[in-house]
Amino acid sequence: MNFVRLSFVGLVAVALTACNSSPTAEKPASSAAAATPATPATNTTKKRLLFFGNSLTAGYGVEPEQAFPALVGDKIDSLKLGYEVVNAGLSGETTAGGRSRVGWILKQPVDVFVLELGGNDGLRGLPLSATRENLQGIIDTVRRRSPGAQIVLAGMQIPPNLGQSYATDFKAIYQQMATKNHLVLIPFLLEGVGGDRKLNQADGIHPTPAGHRIVARTVWAVLQPLLVPKS
Repeated sequence: MNFVRLSFVGLVAVALTACNSSPTAEKPASSAAAATPATPATNTTKKRLLFFGNSLTAGYGVEPEQAFPALVGDKIDSLKLGYEVVNAGLSGETTAGGRSRVGWILKQPVDVFVLELGGNDGLRGLPLSATRENLQGIIDTVRRRSPGAQIVLAGMQIPPNLGQSYATDFKAIYQQMATKNHLVLIPFLLEGVGGDRKLNQADGIHPTPAGHRIVARTVWAVLQPLLVPKS
């Protein structure tokens, strides 16, 4: 499979510090994953599909090939669609962190950009106005760097630990951003997985391999019309 897993050693260290500041935030990537060298794209004839997110995208607690971006990549390869799949997930990432690094990620243009961020913002109770502003900044950067890219926004939900009003307003951000920016929306990335103990690791946040397979199907249902040529 033509699959690239990007690594950000310095940023992982920053994420570790941020994660330790909150008991509900995501855990950092393992040291083994952090040490994996970035692999530059070598096949310029392929289009690029980039997953940009936090530990859900990075595949925290599972093998890289078990995470949903790799599973989507397997599906793409099986259909010989000619896309290189890049996993730019970083454990512990917030929308602010994503906004600060997205320009570096987009040194090479992309054709499809899947944006999966905000979960850590919600778990930490960060101001929703800041989450909106950062997501908008990421979207604007993608459109500047890769004007022709199709942007897919992965919706997220959080438990009502910080109040039902906050959780409801957080959930609404994704539909609002998708409507405002004419994005393709995955309504809820963890549909059928979130809250199910059998499909999540002991922390109750990160999917097991079985959970990632369900997430991959959810993502593929939205991506397929964008990637498969119309007959």
